[in-house]
Amino acid sequence: MLMQVKAINRFVRMSAFKLRDVARCIQGMRAEEALAVLAHFPKEGARHIRRTLASALANAENNHGLHRGDLLVKEARIGEATTIKRFQPKARGSAGPIRKRTSHIRIVLEPKEEE
Repeated sequence: MLMQVKAINRFVRMSAFKLRDVARCIQGMRAEEALAVLAHFPKEGARHIRRTLASALANAENNHGLHRGDLLVKEARIGEATTIKRFQPKARGSAGPIRKRTSHIRIVLEPKEEE
C-alpha cells in the first residue's frame, strides 16, 4: 500500500455545494499542476481548496520526506459541517431563516506509481 498524506480544513465559511464544483476539477491531477490551476480558477472556493492543498504538500515534504513533483491528488472531498442559523426580520413581526453553511475540506495526496 502506498503512503497517503492528507490535510483537513474544517469549518470553512462556504457552502459545500460551491466548493465541490472546484474540488472535482483537481481530482487525479498532479499536485503542483492542481496548485497552478487553482491559482487562476475564477471561483472564490478555489482559494480555500488551494490553501488546504498547499498544507497537504507541506505535510508531505516536512513530515514524510516526499518530493512535491511526485504527488497526485488522490481525493479532494468536501463535506458539510454545521450550519449557523440566523433570522432576518420580515414584515408584520415575522422572521425568515438564514442558514450560514460551513464545510470541511479534505485533500489526500499519494505518490504516483513508478512504471
